[in-house]
Parts: sequence; C-alpha cells; structure tokens
Amino acid sequence: MMNKEFIKKVAEVQQKLKAPKNQFNKFGKYKYRSCEDILEGVKPLLGDLVLTVNDDIQIIGDRIYVKSTATITDGENSISNQAFARESLTKKGMDDSQITGTASSYARKYALNGLLLIDDTKDADSMDNSSNSNQPTGNDLSWVNAIKSGETTLEAIEDLQYRNKIKGFL
Repeated sequence: MMNKEFIKKVAEVQQKLKAPKNQFNKFGKYKYRSCEDILEGVKPLLGDLVLTVNDDIQIIGDRIYVKSTATITDGENSISNQAFARESLTKKGMDDSQITGTASSYARKYALNGLLLIDDTKDADSMDNSSNSNQPTGNDLSWVNAIKSGETTLEAIEDLQYRNKIKGFL
C-alpha cells in the first residue's frame, strides 16, 4: 500500500504540471508536445521525487514494439504507467535506429501522459464545434497523423473500441 504523503506529492506534481503544446507539425498543421517538453515541465516540480523512463523492446508476432515505463518514486513508494509503440516496418529517409528512436519517443510520451494525467485532447470550450464531426480532432487527430506518417500503427492502440474509432478516420 502506498504512503498517503507520497500520493499527495504525486498529486501535487500532476496538478501543477504545465506542458503546453509548443511544437508544430508543418505537414499536419497541428501543435503537439514532445517527451522532452513534458520532462522540461515536470522536473522543477519533482522536489525529492525521482522520475525515470525506461524502454523495453518486445517482439509480438513478427513486429517489434517499444514498451516504455514511466515511474515516479520517493525511494520507498512508486507509481508507474506503461505505453507501447510499434516500430514501422519502413519509414522513408530513416535507418533502423531512427525508426526505433521514433517509436521510443512516442511510447515514452504516452507513458508520461498517463502517469502525469496529461490529456492530449483539446477541451470542449476551446474547440470550434461547428465543424464536421466526422473529422478527427485533439488526440484522435494525433493518432491519425501518427499512423498516416508511419510513426505508429493502428495496432498500437490497445483499446479495441478506440482503435475502431480511429480506423474510421483512416
């Protein structure tokens, strides 16, 4: 069982964290945050807590996945979150190590998102709700763009209902 004081410290980090989407994808014309942006925002808030992010390569069938685990600990208590990203079979202009690095960055970002309660969707009040609802927005758009660019695949989405939703946009 986790210590109540530890839980309070983690909750404070989660509540105070500001990780704006400062990056811009010119091709997809959308703003996003990178793993580095999240780490830059969280480091000043950690105090005596330690945040680590580790990768593990897993082969499932004939595909290679990067499983990233983000963990916050105080030395006695810890809490973790995991995320997966599948390596693209090929990605134009990239060698094998770059493909693995892209999958690692993607998995690390989503492991941190889950651990730190970062929502990649826009809030409803900031969205133009007059547009066609059949177009992806927020996190849906991020997944669609990542799949179309070869950064990840549809199979990397573990939730089957959500996977089917994203499949409808492709």
